[in-house]
Amino acid sequence: MIRKLWVERGAEPPKYHGSIPEGNDGLGLLLLGITGDQVLPADVYAKIKADTLAQVRGTVQADILKEDQAQNTCIFSTEFALRLMGDVQQYFIDKKVRNFYSVSISGYHIAEAGANPISQLAFTLANGFTYVEYYLSRGMDINAFAPNLSFFFSNGMDPEYAVMGRVARRLWAKALKHRYGADERSQMLKYHIQTSGRSLHAQEIDFNDIRTTLQALYAIYDNCNSLHTNAYDEAITTPTEESVRRAMAIQLIINKELGLAKNENPLQGSFIIEELTDLVEEAVLTEFDRITERGGVLGAMETMYQRSRIQEESLYYETLKHTGEYPIIGVNTFLSSKGSPTILPKEVIRATEEEKEAQIATVENLRAAYSAEAAKAIKDLQQAAIRNENMFEVLMEATKYCSLGQLTAAMFEVGGQYRRNM
Repeated sequence: MIRKLWVERGAEPPKYHGSIPEGNDGLGLLLLGITGDQVLPADVYAKIKADTLAQVRGTVQADILKEDQAQNTCIFSTEFALRLMGDVQQYFIDKKVRNFYSVSISGYHIAEAGANPISQLAFTLANGFTYVEYYLSRGMDINAFAPNLSFFFSNGMDPEYAVMGRVARRLWAKALKHRYGADERSQMLKYHIQTSGRSLHAQEIDFNDIRTTLQALYAIYDNCNSLHTNAYDEAITTPTEESVRRAMAIQLIINKELGLAKNENPLQGSFIIEELTDLVEEAVLTEFDRITERGGVLGAMETMYQRSRIQEESLYYETLKHTGEYPIIGVNTFLSSKGSPTILPKEVIRATEEEKEAQIATVENLRAAYSAEAAKAIKDLQQAAIRNENMFEVLMEATKYCSLGQLTAAMFEVGGQYRRNM
């Protein structure tokens, strides 16, 4: 019935363009373009929605602070983006969403932009405390939102990465317990590690798997909650199925075959780990003082302090790499007999023209099918923003009828586009 509505409005319902796997009758694909409330009784839909929200797992990557400081994919004004992040967290509290992280507070992108391990950790934790302060200022209870926060770090080759997680957990637990009076669950810092994309090189790309293995070992020995191992060919192309399987095998072999990894905290108590932990913690606290002197995270951002530090550290690293003072095997030292030339990919995987056109057609058909509903949803969203109501609650309904572009354009009008401080 709903798909018939699309046709009556001059729009073609969305369709699956791939081949259906063996044993699948494709029946579920008939629901493409249809939301649950269109085919279920209201009470049934409401119960399923509530039950799903209480159980669903995942992460929102919405860290506006690291976007400004490092990644350069900011969309809305910083103030408006912070408010939207707060709306997401408030919605999670109201709907009892306990297993879905409301924000991934990311140091990975700070490290990829060039920061050293100390700056990555200090800036990321400082950003985390900034979100805590902001959510508290909106009247949220620390124990209602702290378990919804997660962290995301990069592991490179430097020794400081061996203690990244334990220092983060130590500082977070101290602050949450003594500064904010949080309970035990809130004091537990959960973090994901991704091995360093920046450490992968286009020369002798087979060596990249060795670097990734050592970085993964750092992460597993330091008890990260989850781990992403990069594919060796990411320095030159989109990973292939073969390279992704090799990357996955790195963690499987460590976890399933390496005997010492079966013991929790295998390096605990060793002199170098204990000493590094104390030194890194001290260095991070010193960086906290520098940020505080500049008016906190947001104050430091106004003078582009974090960006400047990241750029300086990136330049320093690149200088050492090019002079050879920082040895990288197969790149600036121990070159092969051929001089370790840059490897060129045999094939660069990109979307085909047909795939692009199909996606454009899908969006145009969505707009044709739900033009009236979308107009109302956009108006409701803008009114929620103007009246200081929860925008995320309205967004959850608006996404049934509006494209991402429509929603973004609507929020630009009321929230303002991002502009960098000069």
